[in-house]
Amino acid sequence: MVTRCIQNTENKKMDKKDLLVKYRSLIGLILLIAVVSILSPSFLSTKNIFNILRQTSVNAIIAAGMTFVILTGGIDLSVGSILAISGAFCGSLLASGQSIVVAIIAALLVGAVVGFLNGFIIAKGKLQPFIATLATMTILRGLTLVFTDGKPITLGSSELAVNFGKIGGGSILGIPTPAIIMILIFAICAYILSNTKIGRYTYALGSNEEATKLSGLNTDKIKIWVYTISGILSAIAGIIITSRLYSAGPSAGTGYELDAIAAVVLGGTKLAGGKGKIGATIIGALIIGVLSNALNILDVSSYYQMMVKGVVILIAVLLDRKDN
Repeated sequence: MVTRCIQNTENKKMDKKDLLVKYRSLIGLILLIAVVSILSPSFLSTKNIFNILRQTSVNAIIAAGMTFVILTGGIDLSVGSILAISGAFCGSLLASGQSIVVAIIAALLVGAVVGFLNGFIIAKGKLQPFIATLATMTILRGLTLVFTDGKPITLGSSELAVNFGKIGGGSILGIPTPAIIMILIFAICAYILSNTKIGRYTYALGSNEEATKLSGLNTDKIKIWVYTISGILSAIAGIIITSRLYSAGPSAGTGYELDAIAAVVLGGTKLAGGKGKIGATIIGALIIGVLSNALNILDVSSYYQMMVKGVVILIAVLLDRKDN
């Protein structure tokens, strides 16, 4: 009887520990919000909350694509450069008088093609994702500089530019448009991962590539698929940034790959692949967004902000290794 009571107590302790591990990202976000709210009462104002959602949306959308990639055990360092080149194409077409629909489709095609090439090189060329996407990141950044001549492509103040600006700077029923786009994208991604064959194959590939291959699945197609998705979502982020700024800069998206990776890992997705939830990634992105916003409100130097973000990424990776 005593032994059974001890076992029950230990099981309860384990259950609590498992719950803490499972929801640690959400708990961390809540604690962060609580601390910042105490330090700055204006933090919880409606205006600031919407500002956080608007700012976070870009990183969250990129992180959604990065989640697919990391679930397969890969990595995509080219997302920031894809954002830049897609935004540059979109901005160039708009500046030349093309319609918003044409500009958006062109940007999405650029993202899809680059993502496809990333996946093809990794799958067929048998290159490590880190090396392959590092190379494409550098090539694309140089290509963007050549395409823009190293100067921002401004959209001006025409009716076309104003209408396009509503994508990144507008709102629907008081909610920032980028936040709505972010929610829709995460809902679609969650459905794909949870309810489709390609979603199950993505998890299977990350869990054990050899076993997945032996089961008859085409692992090369899965890899090409996830990197294409990452490219498309990075392009969407590029459209939003270009819309918000009324400009497409050659340096846009610099360093965004690190924020995206941090958001995915903070959300609990394993860097080794095979385990993670797309819904948790948005929590990781919000942690990064809230942290950046809090540091700005508290007037912390941008130099220290970089250090704090670096520490957060380090902690996220250490927690990931501890769980493996």
